[in-house]
Amino acid sequence: MGVDLGLPHFDAELDELGELARTAGLEPVARLTARRKAPDAALFVGRGKADEIKALAEESGATEVLFDQSLSPGQQRNLERHLGLPVNDRTLLILEIFAQRARSHEGKLQVELARLQYVSTRLVRRWSHLERQTGGAGVRGGPGEKQIELDRRMIGDAIKRTRERLEKVKRQRHTQRRQRDRQGAFTISLVGYTNAGKSTLFNALVKARAYAADQLFATLDTTTRRLYLDDEEGGSGGRSVSLSDTVGFIRDLPHGLIDAFQATLQEAADADLLLHVVDAANPHHPEQIEEVQRVLHEIGADRVPQLLVFNKLDALDASRRPHRLADHVEVEGTPVRRLFVSSRTGEGLAALRRELAARAAARASASMPPTPELHDAAA
Repeated sequence: MGVDLGLPHFDAELDELGELARTAGLEPVARLTARRKAPDAALFVGRGKADEIKALAEESGATEVLFDQSLSPGQQRNLERHLGLPVNDRTLLILEIFAQRARSHEGKLQVELARLQYVSTRLVRRWSHLERQTGGAGVRGGPGEKQIELDRRMIGDAIKRTRERLEKVKRQRHTQRRQRDRQGAFTISLVGYTNAGKSTLFNALVKARAYAADQLFATLDTTTRRLYLDDEEGGSGGRSVSLSDTVGFIRDLPHGLIDAFQATLQEAADADLLLHVVDAANPHHPEQIEEVQRVLHEIGADRVPQLLVFNKLDALDASRRPHRLADHVEVEGTPVRRLFVSSRTGEGLAALRRELAARAAARASASMPPTPELHDAAA
């Protein structure tokens, strides 16, 4: 279910929501959109549209209703009562995918923190079957309220413990970054919209075996490898750089996830260069670039130099192929170097390596102390 509130980038076909649902293990059976000036306070879509959703769900045999927007706890509770079906929103769907895909200890901690923060706002819904009881004048409480308070306290304690464990991970990552800084390593982070082919490009560059698939959020955990740029490709004297593959971004990425993944996303903010990977075959790639830029601003990585890598060149038909595989485009008013590549066929990767080698060499030259001028003693 999608509601057009007049905001930009409304997905009228609900294609991305469908992909998210399939990634989470669900199978979409029907789609419905509506247009409103503002969300209905009680049912988000209004009673008439809610009745339409209920009829469509019964007709199609749906067992759950998904919304492409975030719902308030009250709206979610009211919709479930009205429809007689579980109702979930885009935020919970993304959290579910992250919970399924997290593999590392750090990733699991980050997802758990975001999940706890989300659930903490839904306590009323979870315990709505417990009626609040009141006693005499000035007396309030009862089993329902006590259970809610107990649950809130337990979740609050769990959030605190998880934050402390993540803070420890953050300190460990900071130590690792300081070691790389002392070694003078040139650090590069891959960023981009989910399913732009970041992990496939990462594997092609470093000959690694990081998990990659044609699906949303195929990988969540940051992977870092050495990328060697030899003389033939880069003229850099066998220079090596540090390359990190990070979690993909998506429209309306829940703020709780951005906060929770701060330790991982810090890799991008601390990098010397961002490889902003774009799915060149996706017709909505301009909007996806804007969304990635928004998240980069939010995590403090917007000032890191970028190199746009338009991936999936092999998926473009002849009429859409660029005349030049390297040029410059404007991103937020700033000219940015752009390269077209195909991670699958290898086309354009040699040019990308040469570009990375040149950037690393320029950084090394800039960081070297000036050489003292030699004066002729006999002069």
